[in-house]
Amino acid sequence: MQHWQEDFMFGYQYLNGCNPVIIRKCTEIPEKFPVTHEMVEFCLERDLTLEEEAGNIFIADYEIMENITPNSTDPCTLQYLAAPICLLYKNTQNKVLPIAIQLQQTPGENSPIFLPSDEKYDWMMAKIWVRSSDFHVHQTVTHLLRTHLISEVFGIAMFRQLPAVHPVYKLLLPHIRFTIAINTKAREQLICECGLFDKANGTGGGGHVELVQRAMKTFTYRSLIFPEAIKTRGMDSKEELPHYFYRDDGNKVWEAVKSFAEDVVNIYYESDEVVQKDEEVQAFVKDICELSSTEFPKCLKTREQLIEYLTVVIFTASAQHAAVNFGQYDWCSWIPNSPPTMRKPPPTQKGTVTVQYIIESLPDRGRSCWHLGAVWALSQFQENELFLGMYPDEHFIEKPVKEAMAKFRKKLTEVSHVIKERNEGKKLPYYYLSPDRIPNSVAV
Repeated sequence: MQHWQEDFMFGYQYLNGCNPVIIRKCTEIPEKFPVTHEMVEFCLERDLTLEEEAGNIFIADYEIMENITPNSTDPCTLQYLAAPICLLYKNTQNKVLPIAIQLQQTPGENSPIFLPSDEKYDWMMAKIWVRSSDFHVHQTVTHLLRTHLISEVFGIAMFRQLPAVHPVYKLLLPHIRFTIAINTKAREQLICECGLFDKANGTGGGGHVELVQRAMKTFTYRSLIFPEAIKTRGMDSKEELPHYFYRDDGNKVWEAVKSFAEDVVNIYYESDEVVQKDEEVQAFVKDICELSSTEFPKCLKTREQLIEYLTVVIFTASAQHAAVNFGQYDWCSWIPNSPPTMRKPPPTQKGTVTVQYIIESLPDRGRSCWHLGAVWALSQFQENELFLGMYPDEHFIEKPVKEAMAKFRKKLTEVSHVIKERNEGKKLPYYYLSPDRIPNSVAV
């Protein structure tokens, strides 16, 4: 609340807020975003041109928001959406700061590029619009589609294709606990007609459905492989970007999960041929492909592929969901930092924004209350939460699997300890991917 207006806090959220998956390295400024060196020269600290700074330039492009239908369920209040593009710069202190914002996908006279050197309220309004767009993409794509809905697909396929005695069923069951139930509740109360999305969000009334449908067109299995997703965005170098804790902690948890999946697979599958001949696992994988996307594997041919697949399912339902869910109250409860809707259109000229215009743009009290209640509720753990590595139901009785579980828990404890040590003394600790705070499944 005290620091939301600062460029540092705006940039920090791209790395360690509740939507740390949008930012990517910018190797070339896109034609639709004609930022020049002269525009941002005063922001650059290394005596290099914008082109020479390539390794330190990042971009967040909300192209997916273009032409999404804004909420019109309340005839008394017009609501607006935008599809901004934001350029960010890593300065000499390794802080990522915004240096240029365009609020539309198409440049032109009525689509100015806002800069930190502009009037205070112009720049503030531009950043608020980006934060609002980020909120919509986070809620609908990063959170709803890419953790809740895909985990439900995994669960449905598991129940349909795997018998309860199958080792893969036993392995995955704790990681889809309550998922179908919580998603059913969401369809009845949140994303339904007259639900919370309609009441509070600018994408309510159908825009959220359009967003999911649009995101599905580019949704791939490979994008769920955590290290690969990080690398695809050019965000994998710790030397180049040292304070990306989502990446660092996520990689540690991914490796722990993968090691556990590998131990279990190697107990039950002596060779690749055994995987190929497992008709039930092959039916499970095929069902997921048919339920979700042609970009998902239709079959698995090796133990390595099965290990990776199981890691994806477990990691998505546990760690990935925790990373993008439990920070919602922290980052979204201060309304100007994550407005769920906007009541005025984005500015089309510089020098027109006043404090009054900002206040009139932000959500009214009623929508703010609905939003606040939602992000608080979504950020709570269950009363009897089962965290990653906790398997009290003992579906496995074989000694080698129990030993693998003990090894898994030991690794997770080590990761939690490393994260705790790093966080000590930090004003902004990052703990969303600490294993002792990662529930086993999507259950809230």
